[in-house]
Amino acid sequence: MIDFLIIGGGIGGVSAAARLSGLGSVTLLEGEDALAYHASGRSAALFEESYGKPSTVALNAASLDFHRTADVLSPRGLMLVGTADAAAAFETDRTHMKLPEITVAQARAMIPVLDPAVVDRAAYHPDAWDIDTDKLVQTFARTARANGGTIVTKAQVTGITRTAAGWDVTTRDATYQARTLVNAAGAWVDVIAQMAGVTPLGVTPLRRSMARIPAPGGHDVSGWPMIFGPGEDWYAKPDAGALIISPAEEDPVEPHDAFTDDMVLAEGLARYEAHVTEPVTRLLSSWAGLRTFAPDRTLVLGPANDDPQFIWCAGQGGYGMQSSPAASQLLADLISGKPSILSADTIKSLSPARFQS
Repeated sequence: MIDFLIIGGGIGGVSAAARLSGLGSVTLLEGEDALAYHASGRSAALFEESYGKPSTVALNAASLDFHRTADVLSPRGLMLVGTADAAAAFETDRTHMKLPEITVAQARAMIPVLDPAVVDRAAYHPDAWDIDTDKLVQTFARTARANGGTIVTKAQVTGITRTAAGWDVTTRDATYQARTLVNAAGAWVDVIAQMAGVTPLGVTPLRRSMARIPAPGGHDVSGWPMIFGPGEDWYAKPDAGALIISPAEEDPVEPHDAFTDDMVLAEGLARYEAHVTEPVTRLLSSWAGLRTFAPDRTLVLGPANDDPQFIWCAGQGGYGMQSSPAASQLLADLISGKPSILSADTIKSLSPARFQS
């Protein structure tokens, strides 16, 4: 009998495996060939402490020391650029992300392709970092394995049965018995809940697309900050000598292996091009991922209202990588009864109990 059976090998599941492996036996089931195949492997991978709802910001702050100790952060910086016709959106974003305003000349000194005929305001701070997502995932996986945990890939769940002792979970090749089930299935969390006879949350997977283009104008982009458009209707970020650009769309879709919508991608690239002097002439590659949100766009962490042996680790949205150390620690604290470093209000806002009718 396994103490904790985790369904889902994205950052939510693998971080939970690491934390819970210190409390009992852990097995993680991932349906794909490798960990972090879906949203976690397609992340923009930025740590920005003030990004997200208040409870997400609290998780981010509580995760920073772990990220530093694990040596998964490298300097990036964050810049917001704006135009006269988007002044209100610019100011809202600048205030929310606590970005000091800088001159357009200062902004162009960092990103020379910004078009001074269009961009008339900018804000910037250096306190944003790239996350080495593969290293972070493998750090958690190594911890889980070192504590005796088992990670099984190519193990798509086909059935879940509640038993007197806990759960029977079947895959194509095996059946697993567990006392506690942790649902970290990303876009598929409601599917897993229905299989288990637990009330779904009503989560929504939202598609987000990415394009990778050659460095604009042949510039060395390695030192450029991440760039956001006002209202976050596009963003761009250096990536291994190239630039990745996203239209930052949030189109509701069914859970699936996501792919880009060419028209949406083209519209996003046009919004980026409207702020710069260098046109996009070709793509190196493109892809899409699913950012899955609960109805209130806040993470869901803790036991289900209708079954305390069913643990939600869901609704990470676009915040899973940066919040994972504190989110997984909260799950372990809730299960073990250990006091959390997070405030009572934060824990309450993350609890599935908020959906209780």
